[in-house]
Amino acid sequence: MITLVYGGSGSGKSAFAEDLVCKTNYQNRYYLATMKSFDKEADRRIEKHRKKREGKGFITIEQPTDIANTIVDPDSIVLLECMSNLVANEMFAGERKVSFTECADKIIDDVIALSKKATALVIVTNNIFEDGVSYDEGTKEYMRALGLINERLAKLSNEVYEVVVGIGIKL
Repeated sequence: MITLVYGGSGSGKSAFAEDLVCKTNYQNRYYLATMKSFDKEADRRIEKHRKKREGKGFITIEQPTDIANTIVDPDSIVLLECMSNLVANEMFAGERKVSFTECADKIIDDVIALSKKATALVIVTNNIFEDGVSYDEGTKEYMRALGLINERLAKLSNEVYEVVVGIGIKL
């Protein structure tokens, strides 16, 4: 079972996804964190998300790349937070930047592998496509990868929600 939660920055998608997970009866709730700490702002964001999870029964796994290698119990639910960080990590981590199609293919393969390890998977992803700003080619390539991944994830998912002003709308 895969559930995709999609929304813009500050839309409430993370809280919505956490609530979805917390309303389940799974004994094992994993929070798969993909954000890398690279500066004080990233540290603040990571700490903010940690505080929001306190007391919710999550087992946190920090895995910024290669999510197929994540070890979870079979009878579990995994909250993958979030796809936009994972795409950046996978695309720009190595000596050479991978193409958007290589990145998308790897991440989708990794998601499928992870979904076979857990009973349920909730994936948080971002809508970064509506600001109307023109970007450099590297950023456009990143956006192409995330867009392609979001499309493929929606097709793989059993449920898709778009979160707007904290309200999850089932698509």
